[in-house]
Amino acid sequence: MSDTISHNSYFEGKVQSLGLDTPHGKATVGVMLPGKYKFGTSTKEHMVIVSGVLNVNLHDAEWKLYRAQESFYVDADASFYVSCDEDVAYICYYS
Repeated sequence: MSDTISHNSYFEGKVQSLGLDTPHGKATVGVMLPGKYKFGTSTKEHMVIVSGVLNVNLHDAEWKLYRAQESFYVDADASFYVSCDEDVAYICYYS
């Protein structure tokens, strides 16, 4: 377990996350303000939506909506797009 909490801020503060250690490994808990964002990964990620609705485009495929308690996986070394019309909260597990 870590004895500090990491904080990340992206897109001029419109996406922010706090890092933590969980029984599943490293994770971040974050929030997104309404907008459209492009992210890149260095490890495999498992994103779980906690609150709100997130529209996701993986691998330049069709957009898909994910609601609270729904999740999706992103491969390592990949880019993906998300957009939301309302505040979204999420937890992201890294492997």
